[in-house]
Amino acid sequence: MQTAIPCLFMRGGTSRGPFFDEADLPADVPTRDRVLLAVMGSPDARQIDGLGGAHPLTSKVGIVRRSAVAGVDLDFLFAQLQPDRDTVDTTPNCGNMLAAVVPFALETGLAAPQDDTTTLRVLTLNTGMQCDITVRTPMTPRGRRVAYSGDARIDGVPGTAAPITIDFLDTAGSVCAGLLPTGRVLDEIDVDGVGRIRATCIDNGMPMVLFRAADMGRSGYESVAELNADVELKARVEALRLAAGRLMGLGDVTKKTYPKMCLVAPPRAGGSLATRCFIPHVCHDAIGVLAAVTVGTACVLGGSITQGIAAVPDGLVKPVSVEHPSGEFSVELEVDPADPQNVVRAALLRTARLLMRGEVMIPASVWEGKQR
Repeated sequence: MQTAIPCLFMRGGTSRGPFFDEADLPADVPTRDRVLLAVMGSPDARQIDGLGGAHPLTSKVGIVRRSAVAGVDLDFLFAQLQPDRDTVDTTPNCGNMLAAVVPFALETGLAAPQDDTTTLRVLTLNTGMQCDITVRTPMTPRGRRVAYSGDARIDGVPGTAAPITIDFLDTAGSVCAGLLPTGRVLDEIDVDGVGRIRATCIDNGMPMVLFRAADMGRSGYESVAELNADVELKARVEALRLAAGRLMGLGDVTKKTYPKMCLVAPPRAGGSLATRCFIPHVCHDAIGVLAAVTVGTACVLGGSITQGIAAVPDGLVKPVSVEHPSGEFSVELEVDPADPQNVVRAALLRTARLLMRGEVMIPASVWEGKQR
């Protein structure tokens, strides 16, 4: 016997995974997590018995509901699973999957389209972050529908699609106690077996540790395959991550998916900064949405690890182009004129697409489903 659960399988930015109406999942968290593990086929390196794509970027789940918070339209809970582990992490955000939240809500009737564009306020339950998400909803013979076709292009996704704009309202200290959880824009961290490494520990939507590739004896332009095969580097990066996690007030992060780790280097493709991000043990083929916001924030903070290697324009509104292995990711940051170290707004563009709608089947021994 199997249990059928309604879901939409969606791409959000450079990630993808099943999206669920919260009402269709178990109410208690332990049972819900067992269901999500069964849905994705974890733990198994190939996730052969589920919907997972054998990679952290394709081992993600979105859970959506109407919000009861005044001024907020939708609540979104992001769950990060791993192919070879039995963990379900709902601590960090995911800005890529966030791009699919409003399309999901419109497709399932959790929200109604407004006009040629629809803007809904979304609360990410993981961290309490709010944002305004705008999608195109043109009139069709069947009424207003979500537009997926368009001319917007994002690196890491083939072709073009309709643009989705995300305007973050408050991202500082998403998981940590504040934007700079150590209280400093630059730290020198003692790392066992490595020595002292200069780094910027920062959280503007995603806890991250930025450090110069040159300080690790690397160029910062290596391919994803080269970095994933670099056992020595990965060991040093993990040692730094453990030490930085304690400094950031995150405790023992051995089994946590954050902080993310980011090697930085001078740009070489016309952008602002070159990056190679680990999430946290696998090198990202691109860069996460909130990771890009956080990296961009470091670029506009005087005295950070990016000082002297990042190319950032003058002015209060600063476009920052973050180079990554498969292209670039542009974010727009606005700083407070009275305090240039205070980022007051972050905006960016993403795309999303509905890939499949239907029911995902899990063993009834995991969950027998809701009685209707």
